[in-house]
Amino acid sequence: MPKVAEILIARGDGFVTEVTGEVMLQFGGFVGDRHFGPTRPSCSRTPWHPRGTPIANTRQISIVSLEECAVVAAEMGVARVYPSWLGANLATKNIADLSALPPSTRILFPSGATLFVTEENVPCKYPGKVIAQEYGHPELAGSFVRAALHRRGLLALVEREGLVNTDDKLKLIMPRPRP
Repeated sequence: MPKVAEILIARGDGFVTEVTGEVMLQFGGFVGDRHFGPTRPSCSRTPWHPRGTPIANTRQISIVSLEECAVVAAEMGVARVYPSWLGANLATKNIADLSALPPSTRILFPSGATLFVTEENVPCKYPGKVIAQEYGHPELAGSFVRAALHRRGLLALVEREGLVNTDDKLKLIMPRPRP
């Protein structure tokens, strides 16, 4: 049964998150998180817009699985990669291939809160730098992007508000396949 393993919030300027026991999902994301809001400025991930242009925030929530974090750690040759080092907001357990879930998948919580998956989260260099710093091995920084490809998790937005707690059971609703 898929479950919430950790709920995490980025409370400052950096992207590293810290664990919290529960969070209120609102239409802007996780209340208190630095990525909260209905819009965000465009960046290198949206080169079709001039940088800094206000666009819809389809990256409100970053989701990773503990299983994929373990695979990334093994690929990098380190003991562990913590979801907080990746800037994750939600860590799941019992979803081994989380990153393969398609866009438009819905993740439902017992409260009725619902996340709508917008896209796979493509790995970038910043978590690699954090991992390298944590282990005291600068050469690790470059290996993260390769190790995390198709294992970096998903991005989502809030479709329905509600409370989310650690150990909540998750229900996945897959998009209808095309005929």
